[in-house]
Amino acid sequence: MPVAMSKGANVALGTTMLRIELVWSASAGVPDVDVSALLLSGSGKVRSDDDFVFFNQPSHVSGAVVHTGKPRPGSDTLTVDTSRLPADIDRVVIAASADGGTFGQLQGLALVVRDGADHPLLRFDITDASVESAFLFGEVYRRGEQWKFRAVGQGYASGLYGIATDFGITVDDPPPPSHVDSRTQSPRGSTTTTPPTSGGVAAELERLPVDMRKRLELRKKQVAVSLTKRGATGLRARVILVLDASGSMSRLYDKGVVAGVVERMAAVAAQLDDDGRMQAFTFASNSARLPDLVLGDMPEWIRLHVRVGEMKGFGRRRNLAAGQIDMRTVGIQNEEQKVIADVRALVRADPQPVPTLVLFFSDGGVYRNQEIEAELRAAVSEPIFWQFVGLGRAGFGVLERFDTLPDRRVDNVGFFAVDKIEKVSDDKLYDLLLSEFPSWVKEARKHGILA
Repeated sequence: MPVAMSKGANVALGTTMLRIELVWSASAGVPDVDVSALLLSGSGKVRSDDDFVFFNQPSHVSGAVVHTGKPRPGSDTLTVDTSRLPADIDRVVIAASADGGTFGQLQGLALVVRDGADHPLLRFDITDASVESAFLFGEVYRRGEQWKFRAVGQGYASGLYGIATDFGITVDDPPPPSHVDSRTQSPRGSTTTTPPTSGGVAAELERLPVDMRKRLELRKKQVAVSLTKRGATGLRARVILVLDASGSMSRLYDKGVVAGVVERMAAVAAQLDDDGRMQAFTFASNSARLPDLVLGDMPEWIRLHVRVGEMKGFGRRRNLAAGQIDMRTVGIQNEEQKVIADVRALVRADPQPVPTLVLFFSDGGVYRNQEIEAELRAAVSEPIFWQFVGLGRAGFGVLERFDTLPDRRVDNVGFFAVDKIEKVSDDKLYDLLLSEFPSWVKEARKHGILA
């Protein structure tokens, strides 16, 4: 059975030859669909118009991507051979356009990925299409030496024109004025985010507002300085952010402190991980994974996802935007062990060739000491370093004592607390955050935990 993908999910590919098929229920009165592919360099753009594969240009010059056509009604296909992709191509974006209609008119819309022997590997069902006349379904992308697939599911009301021009294709004629690009305006007129293209850190920074970009660029340099102090120049890692959403955190959310923490942690991810995104969780009584933070979408991500338990009007029904977590289901108490277990499960399910740095922020009230200790002890042999940051002066339980706990192969936990994190300078904060991670990397390699 193929792996069922959800929007934003990614999975490692165990084969170089992929047969990618877009399927839908063909019937009278619904539009036909044409699938296409764009080969992108590290800049997030095509190198030239030759890197656009579609029905009028069905084969890339390298032979790595071929539009193989429509084997039956309600299907369009292409193949991708990652072993033949040019060395400077980092991603292959899979897109499609609807001929004479919108994707909201189609039933059974899905992207199916098979291997060279035609065995189904992945399936990504699209259930939220509406006015879009073009769709970015997914991307095959390089992470180190590993090729992976990410389910994207981003619609464009401006048709293939919108997708093509976003990725650097020269288009002679713009779309008709009546078309509205769904990246900048929804049917209700509300602002939405730019599609999460993740074309690398440099490309993502360019999409930020100027003032935020400048802050992030300076902070990224400061992170590099902190790493250099510890002999860790060039260190690479996956970064996962964990945010406490318990009731006592409400004041820090309301004052914008947590939003500031997110922006400062994005600089750590920008320096350590060239993917242009950071995975994130929130927790209280329960744990919830947030959509990945794509650096170029940070202002909108903060607006949508940096939220606390919604104690004001707790029982009211709310209209949630796409990807938002209903914070009522997260609750208000402290159950750190649940989110620790969920982060561990994510790392096992999505192994990376680099270590994982977890940046875990909490204002204390820790009381599940035995359960937390059990989770972190079990994680000692995993490629994860847990950096806990205490916000304020409340009790942090076992987290404060973990450095002194015996009988561990390596010390996989760091902890420090600050009274007012918004008052701590960037250089001091990054020095504190990265004080133990580089030494853990060395020890983890010595003990065979890391390659």
